[in-house]
Amino acid sequence: MKTIQKVTVSAMAAAMILGTVGCSGMSQRDQNTAVGAGVGAVGGAVLTGGSAIGTVGGAAVGGLIGNQISK
Repeated sequence: MKTIQKVTVSAMAAAMILGTVGCSGMSQRDQNTAVGAGVGAVGGAVLTGGSAIGTVGGAAVGGLIGNQISK
């Protein structure tokens, strides 16, 4: 269980850093896509117990949702 918590905390920290630093030259739609992918990856990792497929799937779904919110 500690491994899952470490992965979750690391992913959340990375998402926050990328959200504040990496989005400076991006459009609002690109920012929403990146944030959605980060949140989806964390959610997928937590819900599937840290499996790679769950993390990647969550990132894909989150990115898609973030992209579509901007329309």
